[in-house]
Amino acid sequence: MTDRPDGQPGSTNAAGTAATGTATDGQGSIREFGASGELHKEAPVGLAGLLGVLGVVYGDIGTSPLYAFQASVQIVGSIRHPAESWEIMGLESLIFWALMLVVTIKYVMLVMRADHDGEGGIIALMSLAQRVCKSPKYRWFFGIVGIGGACLFFGDGIITPAVSVLSAIEGIEVSVPSASHIIIPVAIIILIALFSAQALGTGKIGRAFGPIMMIWFLTLAVMGIHSIIQTPRILMALSPFYAAQFVFFHGWLAFIALGSVVLAVTGAEALYADMGHFGRAPIRYAWLFFVLPSLTLNYLGQGALLLRNPAALQNPFYHLAPGWAQIPLLFLATMATVIASQAGISGGFSLCRQLIQLGYLPRMRITHTNAEEEAQIYLPVFNWVLAIGSILLVLSFRSSSALAAAYGIAVTGTFMCTAMLAMVVFRRVFNWSAPLAGLVFGFFLISDGTFFAANVLKIPDGGWVPLAIGVSATILMTTWARGRSLIRARQMADSLPMASFLARLPQSRTLRVPGMAVFLTANPETVPTCLLHNLKHNKVLHDHVLFVTVQNLDQPEAERGHRAMVQELAPNIHRVIIRYGFMEMPNLPKALEELNAAGVEFDAIQASYFVSRELVVRSSLPKLSLWRMWLFLVMVRNAVPSTEFFRIPPDRVVELGVRIAI
Repeated sequence: MTDRPDGQPGSTNAAGTAATGTATDGQGSIREFGASGELHKEAPVGLAGLLGVLGVVYGDIGTSPLYAFQASVQIVGSIRHPAESWEIMGLESLIFWALMLVVTIKYVMLVMRADHDGEGGIIALMSLAQRVCKSPKYRWFFGIVGIGGACLFFGDGIITPAVSVLSAIEGIEVSVPSASHIIIPVAIIILIALFSAQALGTGKIGRAFGPIMMIWFLTLAVMGIHSIIQTPRILMALSPFYAAQFVFFHGWLAFIALGSVVLAVTGAEALYADMGHFGRAPIRYAWLFFVLPSLTLNYLGQGALLLRNPAALQNPFYHLAPGWAQIPLLFLATMATVIASQAGISGGFSLCRQLIQLGYLPRMRITHTNAEEEAQIYLPVFNWVLAIGSILLVLSFRSSSALAAAYGIAVTGTFMCTAMLAMVVFRRVFNWSAPLAGLVFGFFLISDGTFFAANVLKIPDGGWVPLAIGVSATILMTTWARGRSLIRARQMADSLPMASFLARLPQSRTLRVPGMAVFLTANPETVPTCLLHNLKHNKVLHDHVLFVTVQNLDQPEAERGHRAMVQELAPNIHRVIIRYGFMEMPNLPKALEELNAAGVEFDAIQASYFVSRELVVRSSLPKLSLWRMWLFLVMVRNAVPSTEFFRIPPDRVVELGVRIAI
């Protein structure tokens, strides 16, 4: 676990901050207090919970019928026109069993069991794997795997809005062919509107997501059933025999087709990532009894349509609907894709916040869009990076089928990272035997690796996009983490031990002035540089002094009753450690106000906060290459000030400059 990304309040792992009990009051005593995050409670399985799951969790995978089957059949159509009936049956079988193996068994039945204090997602899984592993080398490896999966998720977050919105708008080609030239402009307008609306928050519109997606899934099912009734033999594709037959006879072509088949399971990671918001049960029930049947019926319906009319390959999804229903379907599909995009964007916000908390990204401006819901946040810079990336993809690829080539590699890469981490967690946390964990998750790792390898073939056609995004994000994160570690090392080398300072303080005749000073420090055992500079220039020390360190835990929330720890170092001088999980947002003044309940006087209106503003320069013996040093300095200059990140009133802040050479 890395330290605070800002170099102010420090960070340690949970093991380093676990409660050791409370001592009696008095000098040197340690007291822990604070109303920490609520313990995770499993959400009740009710209609409201199920609608919420439909609106947020299943938006991405729910819109896959717009393009997944079409892209898969076009692979065969590129060799033989049109695809024969047994090939259509084989592709249908591959899609169905991909849904069963990857989504139902891997995620719904297995991976969702591995929650980290109720939270899911690849960062939570990474933290859980690191916690149960004692070897520093393995902890480092698991960190790289988790960060790699997170970076690929960012690539997915840029591609999802572009491919989803574009695939919906392409219905114009079927319903109003003469207006096909407006597809790109309309898609861009919708994307701009979508990203502009993020500043408003999802609180109000979120309640409408569930009913819309319920109508969407019911529509998918009805369209599929109507087509299946006309060609019931498509139901035979549920047998894995047809998938095996397709793979056996087509060989290399089947391997290529897997790169499009995997598009049917995009969004599977959302089931796990959003588990903390809804709980396991609503997600599982919604998938098993509503979403999976609806998707299966629609995919089978598209296959039945192609068995009857091979010419419908142009857009089998929209050709499922009668002529009078295509315009309403176009509007419904557009709303569904906007919802799918919204879910991906919101997930990106949460993931970005987690990485900031864990010290892998510099501080960014974070706005809370709902005073009652901590999870509803908005990151302006990150939002518009996603917006610009999505718009550029639409302008570059100009069709959902072309964008599909760029889509799968990000998804399958994340699948592989999840499988590797899950293997460790199920072995160590659930006490599975090594052969069982290796057999089960080894199978999924091989299947995910096969999907990934099939998508590697798409690199020249667009698969390079998520790889480029992932590599760029990884470089940014590793550069930031490395630069911050060098700064911490330099600070440790130049720091004065707290014990030495306190021992000499009574003899120093330092003038004490009325008031309370809060000094933010990365290391609670050393004297903050800003205090030494204050003594050097102002030659005074306040009557009441707090040395405050913020520690980031490798768990979603701080444990109840252990939000903070206070220790009296000397009369009216206290050390305070505030703990936050990676799913929480720091609010330092609010946390310090709870000192009064612990018997330490704190007046938020009178307190002055002293922080160090670091001027980072290149040393004579630099530890970073020239280009990485330049990149790190750019991130340092654009990072949000620590005072804003910790929600400290700007009129109560005193900044003192510190020059650090690395």
